[in-house]
Amino acid sequence: MKDLSYLKGKPIAVLGAGGIGKAMAADCVLAGQEVILCDLEPFASTTLTNLKNGFRFHGNQINKFGFFREGVAKFQKITTSVAEAVKDAEIIIVALPAVGHTTFFKELIPNLRDGQIIHIFPDNYGTLLLRKMMREMHCDKKVVVGGWSSAPYGSRIESEGPFLLPSTRIIYRAITLRGAALPMTDQEVFLESVKYIGAMDAITQGLGPVGGNTVMDTGFSNVNPILHCPGVILGVGAMENYGIIYGDNKNDFSIYCHVYSPTVSKVQYAVYQEECAIASAMNVGIQPFQKEEFFSRSNILGSEYMGEGMQVPYEEVYEMALGTGPFSVNHRYLTEDIPIGCHVFHELGKKYGVKTPVIDSMIHLANTMLDRDFFAEGYTLEYLGIGHMNKEELLDYLHNGIYKQP
Repeated sequence: MKDLSYLKGKPIAVLGAGGIGKAMAADCVLAGQEVILCDLEPFASTTLTNLKNGFRFHGNQINKFGFFREGVAKFQKITTSVAEAVKDAEIIIVALPAVGHTTFFKELIPNLRDGQIIHIFPDNYGTLLLRKMMREMHCDKKVVVGGWSSAPYGSRIESEGPFLLPSTRIIYRAITLRGAALPMTDQEVFLESVKYIGAMDAITQGLGPVGGNTVMDTGFSNVNPILHCPGVILGVGAMENYGIIYGDNKNDFSIYCHVYSPTVSKVQYAVYQEECAIASAMNVGIQPFQKEEFFSRSNILGSEYMGEGMQVPYEEVYEMALGTGPFSVNHRYLTEDIPIGCHVFHELGKKYGVKTPVIDSMIHLANTMLDRDFFAEGYTLEYLGIGHMNKEELLDYLHNGIYKQP
């Protein structure tokens, strides 16, 4: 195993100050690390305000091994300059919605230097996009780039009326996540560097990180399209009527508690089966789940924070998830997970001859519900820089970094 002890004591740059970005930044600070937190306008004027007295990290943090950490974190530096954020950092955490990747990467790439290690939470094909943009911007810095199937937490930024509070509630902590580097020749360094990210302590002290089979694996292993898209689409009536026809408070709604059912789980399992078929046709990995894991209120989310065998029966209230929403269809559960998650699967299915009728139905219904055209808006393989490659060329790129130009 390569010695990365030089990373100890080095500052960490966190790009993105949304729910996950601020949570990871605060967690690293509470673990004893120096953190530079960065966000860009037009979001920074909201996300980076009210932090002069620190940022509160708290909550039940449910996880199988009882890992717990809370407190008020004060960041070493808060900035709207990516160059300033990454100047002294050896580890760079990108923790923001995929819609912001391009904007941040344009600022990041000219400021990269040899030896830096970049972790994208969740990947959402950000690794492919970053490597593509590095080629386009003629950046040849020797950096390690990798991504993760999810974030280390379920978390919610707290608010009071129209104001965001400098506080996040951590609902659960993941005890394992699936990650991969692009190319896979950097995998050993990428996974070893996790030990030097305080926000990953519950994972390194839990079941540990799992190395995926290429960054396509981390894309397939992101559970959000499976959990969120059928949950919101099939539960939209419950969501929009909650707090009106039934339920006392609209903010108590949760798709896990108030939508998930045996029939919804059938649809979620069907989405997973289509993903598995594509991954098999491509000869890349995907996180394995047993069919029975889908048929509970906790669904496959439970494996992230409690490991295999976690099930909340449909007859029980899923206390952990109460109040987690979403409260509108205009939410990242559709606006991100449809055009990025589902649409990439649709594109890959066409390319590799795998039919995806259930995934396609999610896109069609989301189009109608949001008055948008996600077939036109969604990520394409060309956008990710891989549309022109055949299977063998793509695998050579994913594993060895040998990129075939169009």
